[in-house]
Amino acid sequence: MPQALSHLRICDFTGQLAGAGATRFLAAFGAQVIRIEDPVNQGRWDILRGMPPYVDERRGVEFGGPFNNHNVEKLGVTLNLRTERGKELLRELVKVSDVVAENFSAGVMERWGVGYEELQALREDIIYVSNCGFGHRGPYRSFKTWGPIVQAVSGLTFSSGLPDQPPAGGGYSYMDHTGAYYMAIAILMALRHRNRTGEGQWVDLGCTEAGASLTGPAILDYTVNGRPLRRDGSPNSNRSQHPAMAPHGIYPSQEEDTWVAISCRDERDWEAFGEVTGEEWTEEGRFSDLRGRLVAEDALDELVAGWTRTRGNFEAAALLQGAGVPATAVQRPQERIDQDPNTAAWGLWPTVKHRDMGDVRVDGLPVHFSETDWRMERGGPCLGEHNEEVFGGLLGLGADEIASLTEEGVL
Repeated sequence: MPQALSHLRICDFTGQLAGAGATRFLAAFGAQVIRIEDPVNQGRWDILRGMPPYVDERRGVEFGGPFNNHNVEKLGVTLNLRTERGKELLRELVKVSDVVAENFSAGVMERWGVGYEELQALREDIIYVSNCGFGHRGPYRSFKTWGPIVQAVSGLTFSSGLPDQPPAGGGYSYMDHTGAYYMAIAILMALRHRNRTGEGQWVDLGCTEAGASLTGPAILDYTVNGRPLRRDGSPNSNRSQHPAMAPHGIYPSQEEDTWVAISCRDERDWEAFGEVTGEEWTEEGRFSDLRGRLVAEDALDELVAGWTRTRGNFEAAALLQGAGVPATAVQRPQERIDQDPNTAAWGLWPTVKHRDMGDVRVDGLPVHFSETDWRMERGGPCLGEHNEEVFGGLLGLGADEIASLTEEGVL
């Protein structure tokens, strides 16, 4: 069955996750994504090539678990752009591609002689999508970033934490993932525009600006109400202020480092919580309405934690769910991946076949299409794995020439 994007070809210079995650999404829906790497500095373009986790004791640029995960269903070629022949082959590849995607620092592609103007001269309707920390305009354009830096500069890190504690941030490279989603959406919008008008264009994405756009409620609160984000008692990332709920948080359970999340949205939830727990303190007057529970929220959280500590997190969650109270165990990765029946039913962790690693499970996508669903069967490419397929089958080079260019260090 044809896939939704099987008519597209993407010349892909992306790396890590902020870029590679975007083209990964499109490859899963059928786009032919040709991942270009350097045959000389093997693995240097993308440090994830040799990074853990590994499937076994083998190490090296072909065994990095993150690289495989972020590059499933892509073709991989090597091309030395320090050579004139390498540049010529890149030009030929651009001519038969719909999109050129990259997430280098600003100016890298221009220094290689393949900035937007040069690409447009090769194919007038080419879509060029760049994704870097601060975009290609403004005084910060030359700065380099990683996901955690983007989160800090954009204000997201400042917004997450507990009272009287330093900002905690949003966990591991949140904006790498989110930046990839923005980039995939941008590519699709540019393609939509080209389908209507025939025009290609340069899509300049600043990942820090994407992060800043997610801080809107905090900015509005300060602009309209003059209320700063970090003030006495705030932020408390375990509590809900909009709308206000209590109890609302992550509470410890019986075993060490196990937790349960509980949210009482309204009085019905609170009454059900009291019936399930059977605790006398739930009937105290200070907790009889939301306003009182919010005033005494610190004491309330201590009492709720006293009840949750007497039970396993899955047990506590099941008891509350049975009464209609929103609650769930805070699942560890292995619990969610290997033991959750809904995950298995969804097919969220497909197995792909990697040339050297063999069968490996990877991240699926959180969406299904009834007619043109995504597919992940092929693992991330090894260095130059598809040189013959791309340079021979697509660009028409003969086997002898490919062998010669490989010997010369062009491929």
